[in-house]
Amino acid sequence: MTPRIKLSASILILVGSLAGAIFFSRPGHTAKPIEAAVPVVNLDSTHSAIQSLPLLREFNNTFIEIAKQVNPTVVTVFTEKVIKVPGFAGSPFIGSPFEGLFRGFFDRPFQQRSPREKEYHQQGLGSGVIVSKNGHIITNNHVVANADTIYVRMMDKHTVPAKIVGTDPQTDIAVIKVAAGDLPAIRLGDSDKLEVGEWVMAIGSPMSPNLAHTVTSGIVSAKGRSNMGLADYEDFIQTDAAINPGNSGGALINLYGELVGINSAIVTKSGGFQGIGFAVPVNMARQVMQSLIKHGTVIRGWLGIYIQDVNEEFAKAMNLPGTEGALVSDVSRDSPAEKAGLVAGDVILELNGKKIENSTQLRNQIAAIAPETEVKLKLRRDSREKTITVKLGKLEVDKIAPETEEQLERQLGFTVAPFTPKAAEKYRIDKTLNGVIITKVTPSGPAARAGLQEGDLVTGINRQEIDSIESFNSRVQNFKKGDPVFFRVIRQNRGFFAAFTL
Repeated sequence: MTPRIKLSASILILVGSLAGAIFFSRPGHTAKPIEAAVPVVNLDSTHSAIQSLPLLREFNNTFIEIAKQVNPTVVTVFTEKVIKVPGFAGSPFIGSPFEGLFRGFFDRPFQQRSPREKEYHQQGLGSGVIVSKNGHIITNNHVVANADTIYVRMMDKHTVPAKIVGTDPQTDIAVIKVAAGDLPAIRLGDSDKLEVGEWVMAIGSPMSPNLAHTVTSGIVSAKGRSNMGLADYEDFIQTDAAINPGNSGGALINLYGELVGINSAIVTKSGGFQGIGFAVPVNMARQVMQSLIKHGTVIRGWLGIYIQDVNEEFAKAMNLPGTEGALVSDVSRDSPAEKAGLVAGDVILELNGKKIENSTQLRNQIAAIAPETEVKLKLRRDSREKTITVKLGKLEVDKIAPETEEQLERQLGFTVAPFTPKAAEKYRIDKTLNGVIITKVTPSGPAARAGLQEGDLVTGINRQEIDSIESFNSRVQNFKKGDPVFFRVIRQNRGFFAAFTL
């Protein structure tokens, strides 16, 4: 294992001092006293700046060494998806000058036309990070989702095929693997120890394969960003290190050369870098990766409660000292929470001794704990604090999260379930289709007014494809009042659109 690169704190201080000295010594910025005819030069300041140059070079060399160490662990990910479009083997002269001459010949009754499909190859580009010497690579789920073929190009330009080990749309993390050995693997850091303002570097393949292994730098702008509508479980690191399309799945590293995040998304109006990028914390990515490698899916803990944030109105009405914690709005029947005695109105303040700031934090932390694990919850009930122990259950695959289910009934007026062969038979829908099936529609809700019914198959929301519960959750979790919603729906194998405003 490569020893950590040590960086003196004084370097950062001197960088600021030197920058100030250089700025104020530029033409047009020379200090001139009112009565002086010649510029005044501060010899002490100049001498100090010259003395700091070796430290500045050391700081510069730190970035160089980090790039040399980490770059070989970052790869470019190429994907290809084959899209088949149905057609017919009719007249080959349609659209040509001979169309009129042969019109009717190829449409004769005895000339039966046979279906013919056209294939289109959709290519994608992303990045990945080698996390094990035997070929495991972390990337984003959206980089490899629905890909028919995946190739990985190493830093030495060598390209090898890769296979998917497992994907997790709920965190936008995927693990792929190449058949290789003794690969350079990055060291995993501890994203919980990151501080706002800390220097970080991003490495990936932005925009084009020709720009592979681009290195950019910046700082940690914020931590714990959520409600971005990018994934179900969000706890993003925000950074101003330049991230562009193609950087997805690449490495966000600290000044020890450790992986602290997987670059995932940008906020932009132009389609390019605008100083706001998001990365999945490595602690979350590590837990997902380990579960995917071991089980092929992500095993998550389940508490069985509906939760929401504590706002100022709740705090005042409930006589709470502040807005910290997660408010329990309901408890699922026969859930671990009910068995442990949690009730609606409880405010969860701590999980295993760690303070809970909001409902998103509690949800993420519960999901990261293995089922059958006993956890201690400190909560406030009727102005009294108490601690209870709960043995977590297992969050079933394709189970609608309680928060999402509650939001659906309240805002959309319907609930959904995975589309299974049994549902296809019951509602007379082609079982080869993808989507989620509507299981209940509130009579007075907006969905009912828009004409949606039980048994409708939702295949798209706001022109984005829905192929699973996970993709459905990620589309609807950030809806708010006043948003327009546009659905693509299949009913008894006939498609139609439905739209309404929340």
